[in-house]
Amino acid sequence: MNKRYIPVISSMAFACLTVILSGCSFGLQPLPSTVQQQLNDAVDQGMDGIIVCVNRPDDIQLYAAGWKNREEQIPADPHALFKIASISKLYIAAATTRLVAEEKLSLDKKLAEYIPEVTGQIEFADQITLKMMLQHRSGILDYSSQPEVPGETFDDYLSFAGRIYGKPAVFEPNKKYRYSNTNYLLIGEIIDRTLGYSHHTYVRDELLTPLGLSDTYNVPGEVDMQEVMSGYLKGWEPDVKDWEFPLPGGSMIATAEDVSVFLRALIDGTLFSPKEQTIYTSVYPYEHTGWLPGYTSIARYHPDIDAVVVQFVNTSGKEIYWLELKSLYKRIVRILEMNH
Repeated sequence: MNKRYIPVISSMAFACLTVILSGCSFGLQPLPSTVQQQLNDAVDQGMDGIIVCVNRPDDIQLYAAGWKNREEQIPADPHALFKIASISKLYIAAATTRLVAEEKLSLDKKLAEYIPEVTGQIEFADQITLKMMLQHRSGILDYSSQPEVPGETFDDYLSFAGRIYGKPAVFEPNKKYRYSNTNYLLIGEIIDRTLGYSHHTYVRDELLTPLGLSDTYNVPGEVDMQEVMSGYLKGWEPDVKDWEFPLPGGSMIATAEDVSVFLRALIDGTLFSPKEQTIYTSVYPYEHTGWLPGYTSIARYHPDIDAVVVQFVNTSGKEIYWLELKSLYKRIVRILEMNH
């Protein structure tokens, strides 16, 4: 039986002492001259497999080190599919943006209007707007931090929202920012209801196909899992690739190159009309990280070198492990800056 795990992305605001205790040694080593050398060093320090894509105008460079499958000793493949986890939220935010531009959705419409049955179940549902959910300013509790409830099924998004029903909000709507996977779970439901069909189809038809992203998929069920990079947990030997997560905001699978192409198109105006670009800029950033058991990812644009840099690592651990992942990413960017 496949296990269910929910992605949780938390702020990594640790003190310097925590950095020392983490055992991360990247910062103590001289910076290699090439990205490939840096990836090889990271594998030597315990990362199972790494893929990096550097997308510059008219030039895409791919790098890989370590293992695609550790048990079978299959080397990391830079073209392998990867569970991109919460990077999926960029695609949902983009789909929502287009639907707002088409006036099929409204940023100011309330959650209770979109999903009436959550009234009385989710605090402030009559005050929380779609825009607040997009921006993680709703105050809605993160369902991924709550225990399972009976009847959860991947075919019913609200069955997972049931984890937070009747529980107090983290804060009043629009008072603060706090990342919550529940926001995008509910947005997935809202889009499905608005369209009358799955948002997966809309994302594919409106975002992926026009950009030629044939190696991007909405859910694991769309892919041959043999093509997906294996995933590993610190302290847990077996491959966790078969652990499922087909819920909105964390379900997508893609190659590093496809993610880089999407992010560049999102930024440079290729994907959106000027109206859509203005809407998107008002609701969501142009970068993201992702975490699922066995899968960690970072996708960002660096204007000083005009490069989208995507990092996939098929190793995950406790929150403190993000320090190592972030340190690796920063070192890769520094190498690119030195060689620019």
